[in-house]
Amino acid sequence: MLEGKVAIVTGGTRGIGLETVKVFKENKASVILFGSKKETVDKALEDLKNDGIEVKGYYPNLNNYDDINNVLEEIKKEYGHIDILVNNAGISANKKIEDTTSSEFESIMNLNVNAMFNMCKCVVPYMKKNKGGVILNTSSMVSIYGQPSGVGYPASKFAVNGLTKSLARELAPFNIRVNAVAPGITNTDMVASLPKEMIEPLIKTIPLGRIGEPRDIANAFLFLASDLASYITGNILSVDGAARS
Repeated sequence: MLEGKVAIVTGGTRGIGLETVKVFKENKASVILFGSKKETVDKALEDLKNDGIEVKGYYPNLNNYDDINNVLEEIKKEYGHIDILVNNAGISANKKIEDTTSSEFESIMNLNVNAMFNMCKCVVPYMKKNKGGVILNTSSMVSIYGQPSGVGYPASKFAVNGLTKSLARELAPFNIRVNAVAPGITNTDMVASLPKEMIEPLIKTIPLGRIGEPRDIANAFLFLASDLASYITGNILSVDGAARS
C-alpha cells in the first residue's frame, strides 16, 4: 500500500511508533524512525534487524529546527523525497494539577505540541516541492473526553487536534493531507506497567471488550497514509473500541 513512499516516524523506537514502522515496512515503504536518544534508536534498529527489517534511525532534538532540518536534508539526499510524516513522539501525565509543576506542564507541551509543530514546519517545504504528502499525528481518546487528572496530557492532545484540522485546510491546496489517529487504551509498555486492578475496570468500559494493540493503531496510520484515504483530510480517527470514558 505504500510502495515507493518514504516515511518518517517520530517516537518510533517502541510501542505504537515501532509497530507503525513495522507495518509501513511490510507495505513496502522506506522508513526512517526518530527516537529521543542514540541508545534507544540503536536498540530499536538492532531489534528490527534481528526480525529481518532494515530501516534508518536518527535522534534529532525535535525542539531544534536546525537539528531537524539537517536530518531531513540527509534523508532527502538519500531517498530523493519525503512523502509521509507520522508525528508520534509524546509523553503522558497523570498528576493532579496541584502536584504538577509548571516545568512538568511545559515539558508535556514541548514534546506533544511544539515538537509536532516543528516537524510539520520543517517537512512541509519538502512535501510542497514534491507536490504532495501526508502528515499524520498521534492524538488520544482524552482529546475528546478529557481525563480526571494529568491535565497537561489532554490539553496537549486537544492542541494536536486543532493543529491537525487547521493544517489540513492550509495545506490542502498543495495536495498535502493532514489527519490524526486518537487511540484508546492500548497495550503499550506504559499500560503494561499498570496494576491489573486499574486496567480491568477500564476494559469493562470498552464495548469491544479489550484494550487495543499497537497494530490496531498502526493499521489506522497505514490506511490514512495510503491512497485509499486520498479524499480524507482534517479528520481525527478514533481507534478506541467505542470507549467512552
